[in-house]
Amino acid sequence: MALDAADPLRALLGARFVEGEAVRAQHGRDEAHHAPHMPDAVCFPDSAQETAEILRLCAASRTPVTPFGAGTSLEGQVVPVRGGVSLDMSRMNRILAVNAEDLDAVVQPGLTRMALNAHLRDAGLFFSVDPGADASLGGMASTRASGTNAVRYGTMRENVLALQVALADGRLIRTGTRARKSSAGYDLTKLFIGAEGTLGVITELTVRLWGQPECVVAAVCPFPDIAAAVNATILTIQMGVPVARIELLDEVQIRGFNAHAGYAMAETPTLFVEFHGAEAGVAEQVARFREIAEDHGALGFEQAAQAEDRNRLWAARHNAYYAAKGLRPGAQGYVTDACVPISKLAEAILETKADLAQSPLIAPLVGHVGDGNFHLAILIDPADAAEKAEAERLAHRIAERAIRLGGTCTGEHGVGLGKRRYMSAEHGEGWAVMGEIKRALDPLGLLNPGKLTPDA
Repeated sequence: MALDAADPLRALLGARFVEGEAVRAQHGRDEAHHAPHMPDAVCFPDSAQETAEILRLCAASRTPVTPFGAGTSLEGQVVPVRGGVSLDMSRMNRILAVNAEDLDAVVQPGLTRMALNAHLRDAGLFFSVDPGADASLGGMASTRASGTNAVRYGTMRENVLALQVALADGRLIRTGTRARKSSAGYDLTKLFIGAEGTLGVITELTVRLWGQPECVVAAVCPFPDIAAAVNATILTIQMGVPVARIELLDEVQIRGFNAHAGYAMAETPTLFVEFHGAEAGVAEQVARFREIAEDHGALGFEQAAQAEDRNRLWAARHNAYYAAKGLRPGAQGYVTDACVPISKLAEAILETKADLAQSPLIAPLVGHVGDGNFHLAILIDPADAAEKAEAERLAHRIAERAIRLGGTCTGEHGVGLGKRRYMSAEHGEGWAVMGEIKRALDPLGLLNPGKLTPDA
């Protein structure tokens, strides 16, 4: 890094400006298969004002800035492909306010979702978005994260009310309010949600909270084949059964879970379902879903209401990635996702499974199928070029198929490096408009360059 960038940042941050190789390496990759690239330095801001000043100094020296949350992204969003500064927001992890009467909280971006929910537990509240990993809330907003609860409670798009954002030139702005609706101009909050740090750096979030449900029941339901499980899901959603979660694990994933955790589940496609609400309402939901499942040939139905029993039933889903990797020790997961309209879900998954049947690679499938979203963890030897090419071929087929069926190349992993090639096909001229917005807010192209938008 040039001295005209390093010296002012070092003066501002002191020991929180780090150039050591170990820390830089940690900030040069995420959880996925994308090639790492180390930043020149890592900055650890303590406040929104300090974040804004870092951006102002980097703009003056033409230094790229890549925001970093918990490093759990899956499409290379935090990889600083053009060097410069990795802006680690983990020190900004405070809860600034909990407004229980209004069901919202004001938090800093480095706070993780599990830390927020631990704080809220005694108040009878919870934050609903659960992407699996203990991700930072700033990172979750930046990638428009969702997860297992999205079918009932929505994604980050629906659960962020307002933001404070540091812009590329060092300005701090606020978007939105704590009011539940507004007709006052452009919705700038939604502009920054899903922007992956390419338009600004989130320095504060106002998030929606929910009351903990009176009654929670979880159920596990195996099916004879993937079509039966998916069609039961489709009918459940179309009939308006208000499931809180409905997750699919295919037979390959169940086999991995059995090996990983020592369970003896039937190695067949399985739905994991959860119901929230008042006791009578939940009982009705369970009965309606069970009837649908049995009409589609369900091989069993195990339910649990006690927390420890629910946790046992859900362990397979929560440990899916590690269980998948256990099917091929030493392999790396080439992870991808797509999302389609619920009426096209069976077609998308069955065509994907047909592709996998013809491939030499192991690729467990899991999905938030209640909202049409599914994932693959394609297990490869990262040193084997042929295996990586085959994984890329499979992922390409999934993305193109989703777009053809009226869906999206990514339901929740985001664009980053991995899905950028599909943006033109999915958005048409809309992708060019995204580039125009990027240039308007970041004319020097310094914020997370090489990601999401067309090159300047």
